[in-house]
Amino acid sequence: MGSKNTRIEYDSMGEMEVPSDAYYGAQTARAIENFPISGIRKHSLLVKALGMIKKAAAESNVQLGLLDKKKGAAIVKAADEVIDGKLDDHFVLDVFQTGSGTSSNMNTNEVIANRANEIIGAKKGDKSGVHPNDHVNMGQSSNDVYPTALHVSAILAINNILLPGLKNLEKALSAKAKEFDKIVKIGRTHLQDATPIRLGQEFSGYASMITHSIKRTEYAREELSELAIGGTAVGTGINTHPKFGGLVAKRLSAMTKTKLREADNHFEAQGSKDAIVSASGQLKTIAVSLMKIANDIRWLGSGPRCGIGELLIPPVQPGSSIMPGKVNPVIPEAVCQVAAQVMGNDLTITIGGQFGNFELNVMMPVKGHNLLQSIELLGKVSQVFVDKCIKGIKADKKRCEEMIEKSLAMCTSLAPVIGYDATAKIAKEAYETGKTVREVALEKKVLPEAKLKELLDPWSMTEPGTNK
Repeated sequence: MGSKNTRIEYDSMGEMEVPSDAYYGAQTARAIENFPISGIRKHSLLVKALGMIKKAAAESNVQLGLLDKKKGAAIVKAADEVIDGKLDDHFVLDVFQTGSGTSSNMNTNEVIANRANEIIGAKKGDKSGVHPNDHVNMGQSSNDVYPTALHVSAILAINNILLPGLKNLEKALSAKAKEFDKIVKIGRTHLQDATPIRLGQEFSGYASMITHSIKRTEYAREELSELAIGGTAVGTGINTHPKFGGLVAKRLSAMTKTKLREADNHFEAQGSKDAIVSASGQLKTIAVSLMKIANDIRWLGSGPRCGIGELLIPPVQPGSSIMPGKVNPVIPEAVCQVAAQVMGNDLTITIGGQFGNFELNVMMPVKGHNLLQSIELLGKVSQVFVDKCIKGIKADKKRCEEMIEKSLAMCTSLAPVIGYDATAKIAKEAYETGKTVREVALEKKVLPEAKLKELLDPWSMTEPGTNK
């Protein structure tokens, strides 16, 4: 018998004490005891997705004539509260749990069943009303519900967090590409001086990387749009109506505003998690792109007086507890840290993907946690990058021009006219004497002054086709 603050609920293994005010039941209480590991709860979007699935399932089962309309309506109303986040406090389980996500599925079933019982006037734990397995989980198994929830929650995160962040970043970088198009600077390969490039051209490359990142995200979303629901325990669809999976997918499509579909092959959808591994690979590639862009901006803004200093990065906070006036590129550094985290998450997901033992993958909770974290981090840091850094970046045009004239790579445009060896001698002498390539070439009178001026024009080197 429960105390004043608890009640007794039962599962197939016996009775469990449950807090009186908790909507979860015996199986959740048992899982709380079994998995006191990290203190990390599942992502709120995963809870939302589970609520969506239970709502869609109840509506579909009512439509198929399998579920009592009154109970179905109560389940739908309780599921709506889960979707709206009103019952988040009752989703209490650790990320590190049973590999199928059964504990989380039952947490959802129990919360919705107990809330639905309240709605129809019954008590929490009264399974004679709405039953967590018989009614909320009707036509389902944890083995098809949880992978469906992973896909749906990832799609929600992509639609609401990642794609908006990437699109704003693409827009901001494209705007800077136009703003900086008239500024010529030295290019760099191997961290050494190379031929001139326009700062706008450099930024257009960054914008294009994000354009490709958006396409990669959309491809990942397309792979994730195939759902395991309808396969139940091992993919055969035992104990469910043959139309159930399709009806649930149709309803989830409406809720997510994304075209979703029942899996063509449920054995693949449940025995592997290749779509999640693939999506994570796309996220890793996006992370690599962000790290390259952030690192370039960090280096181009280095100094401000004793570094490259071609970019002026917005100062957002003091950079040192000991050096007054020091300002650091903290936003690009944050971007790089997010990228590193996403790359690490991808390794965990890759290892998890290898645990598709026979008819079920048993690493789903940690894979879902890492996938959602990666999507959210990339989306949010992209927006921070835009707001706190990219929009406020300015170019030091004078410094860009000064460094071009000093560069030995300026000699490159002479090679087709006077030959590689003669050009190399000019570059070597310029290096040894500290003179510019222009000064040495003029002294040696290798070409008429007007021709030298034409060949050594930095702008023309950024548009070589216009000289032909």
